[in-house]
Amino acid sequence: MQLIKLLGYIFISSFILIGCSDDDNTITNSVLQASNRQPLGSSANDLLSDTNYNSLTIEIVAVQGFEPTRDAIEGFRDFLQDRLFKPNGITITQRSIPSSGKAPFAIEEIAEIENTNRTLFNKEDDITVYIYFADGRREADTSEQVTLGSAYLNTSIVIYKETLLQLSTRTGSPALSAIETATLNHEFAHLMGLVNLGTPLQSQHEDSEEHNHCNVSGCLMESAIKFGMGMMSIGDMIPQLDSQCIADLRANGGK
Repeated sequence: MQLIKLLGYIFISSFILIGCSDDDNTITNSVLQASNRQPLGSSANDLLSDTNYNSLTIEIVAVQGFEPTRDAIEGFRDFLQDRLFKPNGITITQRSIPSSGKAPFAIEEIAEIENTNRTLFNKEDDITVYIYFADGRREADTSEQVTLGSAYLNTSIVIYKETLLQLSTRTGSPALSAIETATLNHEFAHLMGLVNLGTPLQSQHEDSEEHNHCNVSGCLMESAIKFGMGMMSIGDMIPQLDSQCIADLRANGGK
């Protein structure tokens, strides 16, 4: 599964940095059991529409000291409300847990942590999504390419908070809350089936080289523009979905 990779992402209007991994299909079939442990993108319509689920619960589990910022949670909530039909509401729960001591992480280890710590699952007309804020980086990161987050199952996301913290301290980097919001929005958009990942294309805008990403410049789902000379000057505005991505979501039951 090709998800956004980065040393840095340059969006024309916002210059927000986002990163995802490309090895998340390595999770074995033994994990793909219940309705919350299905392949990435398979719950896109259930998340977008109110056909089967009238509400959404987000379970955020963060390692102590690596919790998301308040501004990021509010920005993430706004993003969800703009795109999802959930007439009975969207609930975001948060709790902190001790470190697993397993960093840096392979995606299989992230899945094991979820199996141990996830407490909320789909029930009646409520669909749930689990988001883990990890106290480490992705195992496959290099000095030239790092990963900020990964959507790895149909309702599962990991955010590598330690990497976000490191990026936010570099000269010219955006505020931590902006990096968090952009990463959360981007990864959840993969759960919603973007791009061509469970939500069918209404027009041809999938990147031919970075699959499951958008080829429209400035879109939240745009693939990385890599550079090796350090971070460039960026701003704090969060990139938005372009009109073609929104058209895809609307055709699959979203707003």
